[in-house]
Amino acid sequence: MPPTQHKDYYATLGIKKTASSEDIRKAFRKLARKYHPDVNPNDKKSEEKFKEISEANDILSDEKKRKIYDQFGFYSDQIDPATAEAAARGGYGPGSSRGATGQQQGAPFDFGGFDFSEEAPGAAGGGQQGWGNFRDIFSGMFSRDRAAQAEGPQPGTDLEYQVNVDFWTAIRGGVARLEIQRQEVCATCHGRGTMGGTQTCPECHGTGQVTQMGGRMKFNIQCPRCGGTGKVQNPCPTCHGEGVLYRTEPLEFRIKPGTRDGQRIRLAGKGNAGLHGGAPGDLYLIIRAGTHPVFMRTGDDIHLTLPVTVSEAALGSRIDVPTIDGRAQLRIPPGTQSGQKLRMRERGVPSATKEGARGDEIVTVEVAVPQVRDERSREILKEFAKLNPEDPRESIWAKV
Repeated sequence: MPPTQHKDYYATLGIKKTASSEDIRKAFRKLARKYHPDVNPNDKKSEEKFKEISEANDILSDEKKRKIYDQFGFYSDQIDPATAEAAARGGYGPGSSRGATGQQQGAPFDFGGFDFSEEAPGAAGGGQQGWGNFRDIFSGMFSRDRAAQAEGPQPGTDLEYQVNVDFWTAIRGGVARLEIQRQEVCATCHGRGTMGGTQTCPECHGTGQVTQMGGRMKFNIQCPRCGGTGKVQNPCPTCHGEGVLYRTEPLEFRIKPGTRDGQRIRLAGKGNAGLHGGAPGDLYLIIRAGTHPVFMRTGDDIHLTLPVTVSEAALGSRIDVPTIDGRAQLRIPPGTQSGQKLRMRERGVPSATKEGARGDEIVTVEVAVPQVRDERSREILKEFAKLNPEDPRESIWAKV
């Protein structure tokens, strides 16, 4: 089957290649009025002409389709716009200069003899079979630069571990230990991944190029195994060519006083080793601080619920209160109510971020109602009620 001639959609609509979207729309509408089958009944030539201008409008009025058509001189659903842009940057396309053989100069593939029809030869099921791996061909061609870049120095990846520390270590500071698994530079090949001399690349047999086929299109690309050199080195027997090895190692690090739950600690250069001489990554430790049965920590503040007697709350007093530094005295003002919060300045946690700063201890008072166990106490409470007849619920009834 002879190759199908490329269709000039611009000539079909009678416009220039620099035509705007509005120019395309106007040209199509003008021709459509002239060749529409309703205007030309039973006219096969007009019907064919209408199909041609409709096809041209469908491609040129769509920005993505037009980009592909402008670059390659034809359109296929199997080519995406990114491929067309990559080809444009590489200078490939119908506008490139050609040599005597008709092959594009500087392009790594030859369009000569390729069937651009909707159905490739031998594709009895339709055009999709002929174009089935078109996208793969171009993606492989334009990814070779990325593969070459991968051979250069690559920084190591970061690691993240969660570390559980107890309540007091997070507050007072201390030393924590854990085991981590990380990549280390192979000591045998020093990260190169190869050992000894070179040998002929078994993939390209020393030519530095390999041939790929897609339908009837054939092109040469740089050998991905040897990078176009035609030579490969023997892989390191220890790391099998990776340049790095996984190791489990113990790690000891210091916890600063006042370290908070969820805080991230960065250890520079303790992540995975880089490839081909790249810098190592970092290690991030996420602190999970334990709890305490009495103290509750919020930021740098310590919260504590403290029971007091009725007389202490009513008459006021000075009582001993537990803090993270030991016992301290707290003044209970007369008439203190249950649930009232009293603040003890700078009795909280030393700040891990502000030198010399410290949080507070916030004490929530809980009035403990006594159990009446003897008649004398009962009489005293009754007498107290007579002397203090105020109704604590009066304010509620006033709002009902």
